[in-house]
Amino acid sequence: MLDSTTGARRWRSIKWGIAFVVVLAIGVGALFGSRLGKDPNLVETPLIGQPAPTVRVPELEKPGGLALPELRGQIVVVNFWASWCVACREEHAALTSAATNYRDRGVTFVGVDYQDQRDAAIRFLDELGRGDGYRYVADPGSRLALEFGVFGIPETYFLDRDGTIVAKVTGASNYPLLSRTLDDILAGRTPASRPEGQTFQR
Repeated sequence: MLDSTTGARRWRSIKWGIAFVVVLAIGVGALFGSRLGKDPNLVETPLIGQPAPTVRVPELEKPGGLALPELRGQIVVVNFWASWCVACREEHAALTSAATNYRDRGVTFVGVDYQDQRDAAIRFLDELGRGDGYRYVADPGSRLALEFGVFGIPETYFLDRDGTIVAKVTGASNYPLLSRTLDDILAGRTPASRPEGQTFQR
């Protein structure tokens, strides 16, 4: 039989445990509650208005490499993707269609394969297709992704002809979003934040 002191001590421990769980639940609820009504894909990046990273990365399917400054004079769309990424599969057709349709307007798409196996990435492209003029590169050690501050894929960045980052899409892109953003850049306008909450510009 427990004496009164041991029982009281055990009861205090139980009460402290209950209090901890309640406080934890309130904290988690406050965190998620503060995000209600906000699109989790709308992520601000301090890179907007900054020059694109200069890291040189290898081509995915052929010899050689690419550094983004080599594409100055063109509008560049940099998309981080992987074969294991479900949302990347969902957006792939929109990206390849936009790459083909905007190629003659001075737009180049660069697909950066992120934390992936080369063979799996190539099988992904064999299955879903490649955009006309689309450049596909690997990113050993995620060096380019780190420079861009990639948080989770897919993420897509837009560079103007001077190589400045002017917009970012988090989550899966779609063709209307890509098209409107590119049309803004081509017209010399600053890409505007979209109602769907996927683009950000400062």
